[in-house]
Amino acid sequence: MPSLSVLTERATKERGGYYTPRAIAAHLVQWAARKDTDLLLDPSCGDGRFIACHPKSIGVERNPEAAREAKQQAPDATVHQGDFFEWADQTTERFDCAAGNPPFIRYQTFNGAVRKRALSLCSRIGVSFSGLTTSWAPFLVVTASLLRRGGRMAFVVPASIGHAPHAAPLMEYLVSNFDVVRIVPIRRKLFPHLSEDCWLLFAEGFGGVTRHITIAPTDRFQSTHIVTQSVESVPVEEWRSMWNRRLRPYLLSEVDRSIYQEIADLPDSVRLGDMASVGIGYVSGANEFFHLRPSEADRWRIPKDFLYPTVRNSRALPARNLSDNTIREWYRSDKPILLLRIPKNKSVPRPVRNYLDSPQGQEARRSYKCRNRKPWYSVPDVRVPGFFLTYMSGVAPSLVRNSAGATCTNALHAVHLHNDREERRLLESWNSTYVQLSCELEGHALGGGMLKLEPGEAARVVLPPSSALSRLTPTHLEDALWTLRKWRHYDNRR
Repeated sequence: MPSLSVLTERATKERGGYYTPRAIAAHLVQWAARKDTDLLLDPSCGDGRFIACHPKSIGVERNPEAAREAKQQAPDATVHQGDFFEWADQTTERFDCAAGNPPFIRYQTFNGAVRKRALSLCSRIGVSFSGLTTSWAPFLVVTASLLRRGGRMAFVVPASIGHAPHAAPLMEYLVSNFDVVRIVPIRRKLFPHLSEDCWLLFAEGFGGVTRHITIAPTDRFQSTHIVTQSVESVPVEEWRSMWNRRLRPYLLSEVDRSIYQEIADLPDSVRLGDMASVGIGYVSGANEFFHLRPSEADRWRIPKDFLYPTVRNSRALPARNLSDNTIREWYRSDKPILLLRIPKNKSVPRPVRNYLDSPQGQEARRSYKCRNRKPWYSVPDVRVPGFFLTYMSGVAPSLVRNSAGATCTNALHAVHLHNDREERRLLESWNSTYVQLSCELEGHALGGGMLKLEPGEAARVVLPPSSALSRLTPTHLEDALWTLRKWRHYDNRR
């Protein structure tokens, strides 16, 4: 059973309640509240460390214990205990400024009435979020809507503001409603115990509009110059069209971005999605049941045409090519690499029926995926791709040819070429510095140094013609590649 500290940590993570270092809180409030008479809002005030920095503040906190602590820490402030979105929908108060650290609650747990109310409020404001949005972006949109004309806001935000699709509607709202929008990416973690990186957001002049986003990357938080260091002015239209509403490319130098974009714009350059379909593998719903060892399959006498060799995770993959020899080695090692594959309309022989009716089968059919499909034992979307692509990677995503004709689980991407004649180009370009950089720009940091490449992100990876790659020297773009790896905390360059 988990310890009390582990359970407390888990509960804290689920409600997004990690408190900001006091020096950062003080700095953000100092920037946002220019006068003692300014009325400041913290929409998720936690223990009150933001509102304690300014004499005229209002905080909202859902957690009763944290709200009590906030009232003690900021006795001059007003603290409302309850749901921020419900409070915001009813209040007539308007604010000169806002500051804080909105809760980062993933979409899986940001649900129910709170989510419905938040998205409804945002929709009325004119901002539509997808079903995958997390909590922090709606918090900022609704907070901004409560500002007086000319108002300011300063917030700690997840680094996903630089790449996540659910952050794009927020950024569009900010550039359409503020005179100045500034993002300060910080490479060193503000919360060392969290895998999530955090950046800072500053916006001022509510009621205005801007054609530029300023971005000021820095290695670490230093309150003496965090808003005054050199910045780059990013045209909003360039951010939208050239970089797919992502700010991560602006961690690179202008020279490196220009080289990259010049090659991407060549007539013969293509995106991976132009030459192939990229999608996740199948979801069995009960991995331990549907994946058998060869010895288990023999013991149950399951016919071979109901068994399919499969790759269950990226650790099992060889470097470049999955061959028949690799599959034979898996057989000899008696690894659980045989998928029980039963097509919907195929009659089920007695040995397979016996296995389905076993105690393991009785348990498997109660799992969520199994009980919601008919028949429960027919695993859908089992395909044989031409290539496997790693979903989460350390140094770089691996592309592995599927010479053995295996299938794969959703722990990997399945890549199906539209035309087999493109295979050579794909293989020759994949491990180039340029394509690795493209993976970094299109993917995103997951934490712990890992690079995550969603199917849509993988489809946007640029594959240049060989003539363009041959013009690049070995050192071209190498610093750019390692810059992005350093920003996701993977830097093993020798």
